Amino acid sequence: MARSLKLIIEALLFASDKPLTAKDIRAALPEANLSEIKSAFRVLKYEYEAMGRSFSLKEVAGGYQFRSRPEYGTYILKMLQTSPNRLSRAAMETLAIIAYKQPIMRQEIERLRGVDVGGILRTLLEKDLIRVMGRKDLPGRPLIYGTTKRFLEVFDLKDIGSLPKLKEIT
Repeated sequence: MARSLKLIIEALLFASDKPLTAKDIRAALPEANLSEIKSAFRVLKYEYEAMGRSFSLKEVAGGYQFRSRPEYGTYILKMLQTSPNRLSRAAMETLAIIAYKQPIMRQEIERLRGVDVGGILRTLLEKDLIRVMGRKDLPGRPLIYGTTKRFLEVFDLKDIGSLPKLKEIT
């Protein structure tokens, strides 16, 4: 693998505000093939782990992104002078139901939670943690909801299958 390819990928990862896939890199570097790009990702990930840096290359939301290690989070928050964007307990419960039961209708969420979730759904949509996946073929054509790539990024998940199994939680 060419050293310059690895450095170019590293530069693209640093410049990007979202996880990059091998196909994203290929779009910027048509002369590189996908196997070389994937190999460069593996090498970069290994090198950052071996160096013990304050950040690592993580596979999230189907792509790769540099992430600060959790032990440095308090320093970063202090520097940025902001508090983390928190979700209420009700929003987290609703988000968990959507993540585990997607695609799911609002009525099903309300049946499980026992309360109206209209405002919470609006908040989760605004934060780009959930999305409307379509409409159910029922009278009134209700909306069905699912999680977004942003959800995977925020919760540091490779894909939806990376969620802990319900048996593991109990």
